[in-house]
Amino acid sequence: MVLDKYLKQTDFKSYEEFKSGLEITIPERFNFAYDVVDEIAQTSPDKTAMVWCDDKGNEAVFTFGQMKYFSDKAANFFLSKGIRKGDPVMLILKRHYTFWFCTLALNKIGAVTIPQLIFSPQKT
Repeated sequence: MVLDKYLKQTDFKSYEEFKSGLEITIPERFNFAYDVVDEIAQTSPDKTAMVWCDDKGNEAVFTFGQMKYFSDKAANFFLSKGIRKGDPVMLILKRHYTFWFCTLALNKIGAVTIPQLIFSPQKT
């Protein structure tokens, strides 16, 4: 299991034990997209990774295998456009599910994702 690689303990008897006993080990060259998403895609490609819904009732369900596939394609696209490690990239995808493929892709190549902030007007 992926969690076992990064947590010394995964089973806790109480919240207090969790608070006092949680120890996370993060390798120096940790990459969430490769080390977590792609690893789960390798061992459990059909496992559900994301359920996306919008306010119009649309829904899309993606497996870890699909997340790996689409993020790999997006990473190759970004590389073909000259985006490299350390480059800041603003994603203006609003709340579309493709945001998550692009975020993983940019993580894979080491670019920095700058999400577009969407503000709702304040009611007074």
